[in-house]
Amino acid sequence: MTVASEHQALDGLPLPLLVVRTGRVVHASPALEALVGISREELLELTAGDLFARFLPAERAWLEPRHAASTRGEPLPDDVWLSIRVADGSERSLWCRALPGPGTGEQTLLILDAEREASARRLTEALATTAGQLMRCRTEEAVLEAAVEVMHREGFLAATLLLEGELLHHGPMRHDPEMVRLGERFYGRPIPQVPFPRASLPYLAKVLETGKACYHQDYLRELEGFHPPELIALFRQSYPSIRGLSAPFFVEGRVRGVIAVQSQALTPTSAATLGLFAQQVGAALENVRHHRAAAARLAELNQLQRDLVDRERLALLGEVGAVVAHEVRNPLGAILNAAAILRREARPGSASASAVQMLEEEALRLEAVVRDLLEVVRPLEPRLRPLPLGEHVRRALEAAEQRGEAGPGRLTYGEEPGLPPVSADPALLELALENLLRNSLQASPETSPVEVRLARAPGGVCLSVEDRGPEVAASDALRAFEPFFTTRATGTGLGLAVVRRVVLAQGGSVRAGPREGGGARFELTLPAASGET
Repeated sequence: MTVASEHQALDGLPLPLLVVRTGRVVHASPALEALVGISREELLELTAGDLFARFLPAERAWLEPRHAASTRGEPLPDDVWLSIRVADGSERSLWCRALPGPGTGEQTLLILDAEREASARRLTEALATTAGQLMRCRTEEAVLEAAVEVMHREGFLAATLLLEGELLHHGPMRHDPEMVRLGERFYGRPIPQVPFPRASLPYLAKVLETGKACYHQDYLRELEGFHPPELIALFRQSYPSIRGLSAPFFVEGRVRGVIAVQSQALTPTSAATLGLFAQQVGAALENVRHHRAAAARLAELNQLQRDLVDRERLALLGEVGAVVAHEVRNPLGAILNAAAILRREARPGSASASAVQMLEEEALRLEAVVRDLLEVVRPLEPRLRPLPLGEHVRRALEAAEQRGEAGPGRLTYGEEPGLPPVSADPALLELALENLLRNSLQASPETSPVEVRLARAPGGVCLSVEDRGPEVAASDALRAFEPFFTTRATGTGLGLAVVRRVVLAQGGSVRAGPREGGGARFELTLPAASGET
């Protein structure tokens, strides 16, 4: 077959190439004949559709629409990566570069091997430099942030998409800020707050279904029909020939999401490297979960240890309480009776009257200590029923004022409307409220307010008491409710222990901590009555 003179020089090149004019092959080099395994004559007889079907079956879905668009005058990309079926029937990823042809209206297509592509090297460098950093992260957010940051440093746009059921939403991402602003303007909210069905993006659905990394030759075409046409047009204007790679990452054997990168330099051979990177991300996410589970288990073990210590302490206190009840309480009764007789006989204002009054006060204080100790150790059998917590709190506040423990106006009270009744024992609830209020009143300066609030809590109602006394240090938050722990010189350390034991017996919880602005805050939470929310 005679070769046109303008094409003869091309035959001397060692590269596979072909020359096309108006969609038809007008010349093919010997190197191309060797690559695809057919003669030049046969190649020149093939139409574009024939070429796509015979040598580019994996690329037809996107190549045919682009070829049709080119016949209408739309420009083709200058370079593309193609999966080409070669002479032995296998498929190879090759780079096709478009150059002006030797004749008028002609275009020369060079076909180059992908051995030395730079994007795979950059992805490999990202994988190597990030491996240790990812495994040191302690939250899922930190893992994903580190992953997209290293991709961005290597020159790629990067994003994570997280799978929740059948919906996907964006996680950490590094994209063109202007494009992100345009997208948020179209959708009316931040991109991470825009969920979308996995089936709405077929290329992502394929990645999730196959569990393998995929290369997207024309990335923006994959987004057509998903984003508004105006947004696609703006993207294409900024990135006319951007390509994409998407790889799924797994956590405990289940797909957790996809890491997607885009760049004009990406090639199909980079897919395997991104797949390895996604495996590293999945392993780091599993590591976070394992650390979280280990921390939860450690906290559980610590709680079991504290419970065991509490039970042993209560058992010992029970033995002490029995001795105290017999050896101290009975003599105390005799002392108080004797003090009452002496008070009647003592002259008012005399030294003996003052001594008798002091004797009575100290005996009563000692009796209160004995009573509190017995409350801490006595067996509790709560009789739970629905109770309006607000009513009982108001009654406890009035009782504290009547006993002289709080001056007028010192106790302030607020209640969230519509609170459900709680499941509690009336007598035990009164005991807990009395001790909790007395603790804050005694810990605060005499004129400082004590604020009491009721609010809804998950599964129940929370009572908070804030005072202006000493702050509860973080190290003392758990110990504050232990028997005999106190920060006051005259305190017994039994009041809050009574509160904790009584509340836990009713299925509730207690917590201590600092008050914002100084002072202490105590919280008592009781469960809502059955059927109430």
